[in-house]
Amino acid sequence: MDENKLEEELKKLWDETPVSHSDKEKEVSWEQFQSKAFPSNKKKFKPWRYAAAAAVLLFILAGTGIYFNNDPVNKISVVAENVIENTTSIIKTVVLPDNSRIELSPNSKIVYGNNFAINRKIEVRGEAYFKVTKDKKHPFQVFCNETTTTVLGTSFTVKGKNQKEVSVELYEGSVQMSVKNQDEKWILKPGEKFTYGNNIALVAEFNRFVDFDNEKLITISHYIETHYGYNVIIPQEYNNQRITIRINKKEDLNTIVQLISEMYNLNFEVNENLKQITFQ
Repeated sequence: MDENKLEEELKKLWDETPVSHSDKEKEVSWEQFQSKAFPSNKKKFKPWRYAAAAAVLLFILAGTGIYFNNDPVNKISVVAENVIENTTSIIKTVVLPDNSRIELSPNSKIVYGNNFAINRKIEVRGEAYFKVTKDKKHPFQVFCNETTTTVLGTSFTVKGKNQKEVSVELYEGSVQMSVKNQDEKWILKPGEKFTYGNNIALVAEFNRFVDFDNEKLITISHYIETHYGYNVIIPQEYNNQRITIRINKKEDLNTIVQLISEMYNLNFEVNENLKQITFQ
């Protein structure tokens, strides 16, 4: 595909309205759910307050957009003015100057310039999950080994296994992948994974959701403890309540906690010092 056609395709993806997947019950628009479940300045809508034990969350992440860069891949390098390294054994959360968030894995580091707010270029060594703040005027580029990930606003994971191998998993939005000294570019959709190694680039699907099908509520508690590091306390009489829910593997913890609160009409308190969530 030549650059003119590619640019038209990227613009089309950016401007288009996300398609509704009405034939897939587990992938109804997240925005529609959010507007109903958590309306601003209005009394909370509580559709899950019913006597039956099972409850269902149905959603899909809406697409954002991508940006086409005419510069050769990696032509502009990141000036190492800010270096953040995670030398601990747990994930480290980093908030960038543009309010984008990074979950930096152990033994990983990022490098970016002081002018990051207007020149959003960042290098990654190791593994990091990005939740990028949308900014049409300032595209966000992640450099890892020989690859460049270009976005406007989205969420994805970048893993640099060594100096030559990279994998990118897209959870939300769209990204454009480029490889140093190669003209071809790859556009990813949510649920697609890009891998590059031994001079070979591949795009394949991966499961970005975790499903709980008629599971006990205590199972969700264990999931939160394992993946988010928070101890969860639920009234004993609710432990065996059943729940059917689909969760994005990179969903914000606050969203999951609010969903449980809405589903079972429970209040909750989060203690950041103790890393503990108490429902009552």
